[in-house]
Amino acid sequence: MSTAWNNPLIEQRADPQITRVDGRYWFTASVPSYDAIEIRSADSIAGLSSATPKVIWHKHDSGPMSFHVWAPELHRMAGRWYVYFAASERDDIWKLRMYVLECQGDDPLTGEWIERGQIATPEEGFSLDATPFEHGGRRFLCWAQKSPPTESNLYIAELANPWTLATEPVVITRPELAWERIGFHVNEGPAVLKRHGRVFIAYSAAATDANYCMGLLWADEHADLLDPASWHKSPTPVFATDEAASQFGPGHNSFTTTPDGATDLLVYHARNYRDLIADPLNDPNRHTRVQAFGWRTDGFPDFGTPVADGLYAL
Repeated sequence: MSTAWNNPLIEQRADPQITRVDGRYWFTASVPSYDAIEIRSADSIAGLSSATPKVIWHKHDSGPMSFHVWAPELHRMAGRWYVYFAASERDDIWKLRMYVLECQGDDPLTGEWIERGQIATPEEGFSLDATPFEHGGRRFLCWAQKSPPTESNLYIAELANPWTLATEPVVITRPELAWERIGFHVNEGPAVLKRHGRVFIAYSAAATDANYCMGLLWADEHADLLDPASWHKSPTPVFATDEAASQFGPGHNSFTTTPDGATDLLVYHARNYRDLIADPLNDPNRHTRVQAFGWRTDGFPDFGTPVADGLYAL
C-alpha cells in the first residue's frame, strides 16, 4: 500500500473530504463549476489522484438546488451511504441551504441516489457545511449558519434521522477573534476528530483568500455536547498560510488515517500563490492536499504547517 503521494493530490478540488470505509478511501469535494457532486474511490491515498470520478448528482435547472453546489461530504451511517451538501437557487444565488442524498445500493459509485430533501433549521437562513458524527450512541450534526446575517457561526444539534434535527440547535462558536474576522466574519467547514478523551472540531475562518485558516474547538468526551459551555476554543489559528512553502489559505479540512490506522492525516485545500486576480470563488485553484499530523503530550493535535508542493512520503 502506497505511503507516498504528490501534493497537490487532486487539483481544482476545494472543500475536500476523504473518508476510509471498508478498506477503501472515498473522496468528494466542490467542483469548480459548482454544479454537480462527484465521488471517487481507491485503495490508497495516492490512487485517488488517478481514480475516475463518478458524477452521482447534478444541480436542478431552477428552484432549490439549482446553483452554488458546495462542499459535499460522503458518510456511511447505519449501513447506508449519504451525501450532505449545500446549494442555492439560480434566481437567489446566496440562498444557501443544506441537503441530503441517500444511496439506495451498497456501492456509492453504482447505486441509485435519491434526494432526502433539505435539513430544516428553526431559523431559516444561509447554511452550509453540514457534517454528521456519532458520539456516545447518539448522532449529531454540526454546520455553519449565518445568524445574524453578518456572521457565520457553528451550530450543533442531535439528529432524529440523517436529514432531520431532533433538538434545538445551539451555537458553539462565533467568529469573535480578530483572525476569524478578516474580510468576512466566518466560522465554517467543521470537521470532527475524537481522540484522547476529547471531541475536537476543526473549522475554518476568515475570507477564502490567503487569510483563510483553521481553528480548533474541543469538549471533554463525557460533556454534554449540546451545552455551549462544554466547548473551548483555541485563541490562535492551528493551521495557516506558510509563505515559505508557497501554501496560502489552507482550510476546509477533513480527517482520515493511513490504512493501518496508525497515522492521522489532514486533508485540506490551499492555493500555491497569494495574489488573486478575481473573486476567490471564481479562482478554481484551491487544490486538495494531504499530510500527516501528530499529537502533543497534552493530547492535543499538532497540525504543523502546510507542506510544499511535490512528493510527500510518510
